[in-house]
Amino acid sequence: MINDIKRSAEEKMKKSIEALKVEFSKVRTGRAHAGILDHVKVDYYGSQVPVSQVANVSVLDPHTLGVTPWEKKMAPVIEKAIRDSDLGLNPATVGELVRVPIPAMTEERRRELVKVVRGEAEGAKVAVRNIRRDAIAHLKELLKNHEIGEDEERRAQDEVQKMTDRHIAEIDKLLAEKEKDLMSV
Repeated sequence: MINDIKRSAEEKMKKSIEALKVEFSKVRTGRAHAGILDHVKVDYYGSQVPVSQVANVSVLDPHTLGVTPWEKKMAPVIEKAIRDSDLGLNPATVGELVRVPIPAMTEERRRELVKVVRGEAEGAKVAVRNIRRDAIAHLKELLKNHEIGEDEERRAQDEVQKMTDRHIAEIDKLLAEKEKDLMSV
């Protein structure tokens, strides 16, 4: 039972870190990549869907993305969705292609993105700590029901805490790498 709790907590903590990596990949570092538009939602017949489900997103050059909608009438809708997103991009429609120039990042914008990244990292840390809290609550429940002894419960809590510390250190390492990446010109 204790091993199941620890294994479950470990898996959930790893998933939190993977989710953080995905969020970090969405934060741009001045170069164009198709993943930048992953979280931009477009109104498609009354449903909010990601741009990638209504158009082909490609990198035209290191500072320009090209979005080719599968339906001609979607171009202005996609352009508006990108403009209204929190990415600070100003797309322009040329025929059927929506060109999205990626502006050079200013020092101010870099600092804003560092704040965003720190917020994402803090969210991941909170998630890891919540997983620890739940695992310890399960252990205490087992102790209360006399399914395990106090020594086993204490040992398992220590192991869960070490697991938590290890994952939080990994989050800090990922954050430091992303901050360095964002602040380098």
